[in-house]
Amino acid sequence: MRDAAEFDAFYSASVQRVLGHLYAMIGNRAEAEDAVAEAYARAWDRWTAVRQCDSPEAWVRRVAYRVAVSAWRKAVNRLRAHRREASEQRVEATSVDHVAVVTALRHISAEQRRAVVLHHLVGLSVAEIAAEIGTSENTVKTRLARGRRALAAKLAEPGYASVEGGQP
Repeated sequence: MRDAAEFDAFYSASVQRVLGHLYAMIGNRAEAEDAVAEAYARAWDRWTAVRQCDSPEAWVRRVAYRVAVSAWRKAVNRLRAHRREASEQRVEATSVDHVAVVTALRHISAEQRRAVVLHHLVGLSVAEIAAEIGTSENTVKTRLARGRRALAAKLAEPGYASVEGGQP
């Protein structure tokens, strides 16, 4: 019974953060919710091992991302439809700036988006990102630089602040 209480506390403390991170990475809240739910189910099944990890939250985030990627590979046409639909969705947020950034994230590559979210929203270092996604630190630095440049260009477009029905 102690394991259940420990897992419940871990889940309660981390689920909103992980969901927010994954949503920012993949750009679709419904898919993020499905992937996060699956990742936490897998974490519960392996809780004895997962709780021994340096960061159980990073384990869940990594599994959730992989679940999402698997779903993408299985349904490429469905992903395209979701992206078209997602660009027309209103995103609930605390500010127009937040909406603009989340929308702009959809316009950069998945690798760049993942690196930017992990660094700027999750707060991971370049080394931590490299370890989490299984690539070199130089690759992470390149993705961050290119992602920032692409985001800056997108956010600087005339009239971009009026995206998603917000006012300039």
